[in-house]
Amino acid sequence: MERTPYNELSLCGTLKEIPAFSHESHGMRYFSFPLCIKRLSGVIDTVNVITAETLFPEDLCPGDFLSVVGELRSFNNNSGIGNKLAIFAFAKVLSRDKTEYQNDLKLGGVICKVPIYRRTPFGREICDLMLAINRKYGRSDYLPCIAWGRISSAASVLNTGDFVHITGRLQSRTYVKALEDHEETRTAFEVSVFTLET
Repeated sequence: MERTPYNELSLCGTLKEIPAFSHESHGMRYFSFPLCIKRLSGVIDTVNVITAETLFPEDLCPGDFLSVVGELRSFNNNSGIGNKLAIFAFAKVLSRDKTEYQNDLKLGGVICKVPIYRRTPFGREICDLMLAINRKYGRSDYLPCIAWGRISSAASVLNTGDFVHITGRLQSRTYVKALEDHEETRTAFEVSVFTLET
């Protein structure tokens, strides 16, 4: 199969909060907002979206359905607050053309850490992967992925440097981080793998 990196994201969910200023780059202002996407099971994933100010539809209100087309991105968070690896959806297109939940990812990249295979206390197979996808201008996005069942077995024998094609969804989960003098509830983001091909 083709080994050209790719990163395609299509989301549709409800706006949780009005977009807030994130940063400015090359004269363009960027804003972030949480988007809530309901799974078939009823679980809600709340994902962070960043987009240019110029892309906002008019009169946005919490609860509005929004479609997001873009890429899954990461950056190193050196603020000392929250997760060291920040994961977010970078929107290239925002629209109000759908009213059904959607959470689809298509990724092609390189395994950049040795896969970690394990079993849950209930015997379910899991494999953690770290996928690197090169962007233009020498940058890369590092995306944590989790494979289950049969796919986890196939993923466990991958080597660093192997190119893989993944489809899946972006999911969120909360966990408690023990710090020196207190505990902190944090949210982790990862790609739940539906298919994996080499």
